[in-house]
Amino acid sequence: MATVDDLKFQEFDDAANLLAGNPDATTISIDEPSENPKNQYGLLQDSRREEDDELLGTDDSDKTELLAGRKKSAPFWTFEYYQTFFDVDTYQVLDRIKGSVFPIPGKNFVRLYIRSNPDLYGPFWICATLVFTIAISGNLSNFFIHLGKPAYQYVPEFRKVSIAATAIYAYAWLVPLALWGFLMWRNSKVMNIVSYSFLEIVCVYGYSLFIYIPTAILWIIPQKAVRWILVMFALCLSGSVLVMTFWPAVREDNRRIALATMVTVVLLHALLAIGCLAYFFDAPDLNVLIPTAAAQNGTIVATKTQ
Repeated sequence: MATVDDLKFQEFDDAANLLAGNPDATTISIDEPSENPKNQYGLLQDSRREEDDELLGTDDSDKTELLAGRKKSAPFWTFEYYQTFFDVDTYQVLDRIKGSVFPIPGKNFVRLYIRSNPDLYGPFWICATLVFTIAISGNLSNFFIHLGKPAYQYVPEFRKVSIAATAIYAYAWLVPLALWGFLMWRNSKVMNIVSYSFLEIVCVYGYSLFIYIPTAILWIIPQKAVRWILVMFALCLSGSVLVMTFWPAVREDNRRIALATMVTVVLLHALLAIGCLAYFFDAPDLNVLIPTAAAQNGTIVATKTQ
């Protein structure tokens, strides 16, 4: 009885004879069957999955890097742990600022700018700059509105700094915290939903606020129509960054829940912008006291003027 080795040797000998007689002939090994349609369909599905992962920022490169131990961090109670959040260079910060001011349609802000190295340096200083910009611009706006009135005496309102700081930092931290918790909850309900880390969400919100810094400076212009045009323009730019970032993470969820999430994100963003404009710049003028006469007991009698 012929063995398996004999059969293989005979197959090789026949193929050699065939090639010697006809060099253009081709041979097919029975041990290596061609791919069937199911395998080709599986490859197509893998290709589509890789495209979705690239859009959502969930490719296997991050997983491999984590498994390889390249992203090991120090314990959270050490200074080194928090130092990593500020380990970013100037070029990265400027590139992320440019990406938040000029969003690219169809591109994920986290995937393009944040995921490789999320930071708190940019968001922290953007919020701090915005706080002082709004407070100073609000005081200057009030000064220019009353400029030329002989009865007006300028008094700087330092409380606007603390109010602006409370509003902006609360928004930049509490809203991302709530959104992160919501995405984690929905991720447990719907397996296809991809959740961003809390640091990535804070980073997106922080950089999205940069456009309001030059906008707040231009709010000094004492024209309400110009101010509202500026706030709508800034809201559209920064809001589009948030929508294009978080829509891919919720689009596989229930349609109503996904739309409600996006509407809530945009409304909260608009509430911050419109609230700052209304409180710091469009607040009603304070009454100015003008001393008119002195009473016999030495007190001053004052009248109110607008």
